[in-house]
Amino acid sequence: MVCGMATAKVTITVDTAQLAEIRALVNAGQAASISGFVQHAIRTALHDAQGWRELLDAALESTGGPLTPSEKAWADSILFPKSRKKRPAKGRAA
Repeated sequence: MVCGMATAKVTITVDTAQLAEIRALVNAGQAASISGFVQHAIRTALHDAQGWRELLDAALESTGGPLTPSEKAWADSILFPKSRKKRPAKGRAA
């Protein structure tokens, strides 16, 4: 645990093979702990997501600004076809 940082304990579901790999890294001293590994993975994913948001914002700005509602609907129809499971509503778990 990182001292001085507010933390919360949560339960997550992880693929058993991936958990075994994480435990092997911890046992080999390549990760401090399972929690530390997961915290690092979350920091990395959030950083990557922010970078993609910035890249998308720049691309949209150079091509005419934010998506219109009809453009968003088209993109959603491509990314989330009806044959796939529906996206959860914002703020709700899948």
